[in-house]
Amino acid sequence: MAQSRRAVVIGGGIGGLTAAAALHRDGWDVTVLERAPSLEPVGAAISLAPNSLRALDVLGLGDEIRDLAAWQGDGGLRTPSGRWLSRTDADAVAARFGGPLVLLHRATLINSLAAQLPPQALRTGIDAAMADPGDTDRPARVSTPDGELEADLVVAADGIQSAVRRVLFPEHPGTVYSGFTTWRVVIPVPGVEFASHESWGRGRIWGSHPLKDGRVYAYAAALTPAGQRAPDDEKAELLRRYGDWHDPIPAILAAARPEDVLRHDVHHIADPLPAYHRGRVALVGDAAHAMPPTLGQGGNQAIEDAIVLALTQAPGSARADGNPVCDGLAAYTAARLPRTTTIARQAVRIGRLNMMTSRAGIAVRNTALAALSKAAPLLFLRSFEGIADWRPPQAPYAAGKTPAGSPWTGGQPLEENNREGRLHRTR
Repeated sequence: MAQSRRAVVIGGGIGGLTAAAALHRDGWDVTVLERAPSLEPVGAAISLAPNSLRALDVLGLGDEIRDLAAWQGDGGLRTPSGRWLSRTDADAVAARFGGPLVLLHRATLINSLAAQLPPQALRTGIDAAMADPGDTDRPARVSTPDGELEADLVVAADGIQSAVRRVLFPEHPGTVYSGFTTWRVVIPVPGVEFASHESWGRGRIWGSHPLKDGRVYAYAAALTPAGQRAPDDEKAELLRRYGDWHDPIPAILAAARPEDVLRHDVHHIADPLPAYHRGRVALVGDAAHAMPPTLGQGGNQAIEDAIVLALTQAPGSARADGNPVCDGLAAYTAARLPRTTTIARQAVRIGRLNMMTSRAGIAVRNTALAALSKAAPLLFLRSFEGIADWRPPQAPYAAGKTPAGSPWTGGQPLEENNREGRLHRTR
């Protein structure tokens, strides 16, 4: 009888739960430690692109999530006055990349992932910390108020301000302020129908998207000093900044209550980590590669991380003469660090583009976008290549096969999945 392998996951968000579900599916004894008193996510909606949906196919969840797709027909990019700069067709996206973009509430995804685990695997209200990352000849140790846990593998999915990352890489500078803050709201807006869109102004943007359950997900971002907050409430701040923008923005703001509005400053990791693992510990998601939301790929990359990590730990994935866990973690870093670094840098560049403040620069940008959209409507979809067309390195998933040169089958890192991608995006 095979010896049980024990994994401890620190953090019960999307990346942590995906990793836990994938490892559990492969026979690991998994414990998820979440600091919050419940798994109810702090946040609003998330957009899942074909790349992460293929990753979820490995868990058998891909089609369940695809059925929640609400974006139909045209969407695109607008100015604050409402003029369309570019159009993007949902069917064209699905045809080109083998699946839809699915916008859903984070709670829906969290619940689907948690349902893949036995109830005893989930422990909330637990403040966990790394005591020892372990090595080839000793297990990792995680401290909790109830004592220490030993683990063959620790998955650190503890977010942007990851405490585990600071333990593993104390010399790393950590995150930096991205220069802008975001607001998000998910509310019903009765009687309002509109095409999914994002609108770019001067140093600020707004996005409005319908959800399958009838609610509206709206977000905004604006250049502000770090730590700034509204003198009254955040709904009033949104009204000041966006109240005179095109429909349906005024109707969405009218339907929102002050308590519906979430505001968070955006931080990212500007200097990539030297690795996404140390000892027996792997970093996933924002803990490894926090990026601005301007490509809509933060959660998607966390899901990819989790699935690839689990596959590197599958039986037979390590060299015969090595430590299975540690060899698998080296393969995980080799597969994930180049791809996520490329995407994170592109997210920063896109942020500079849509947060422009120069009137002359904005005029040139908008003219170019409009002209390109008319001349070659599908050309924008090329920016999705290298991101949305990613496939897991192992079946099952939709329409794909294991890439040649997968790092845990004796070849090089997943170079064919590491092409620089440019995404004119929907979050």
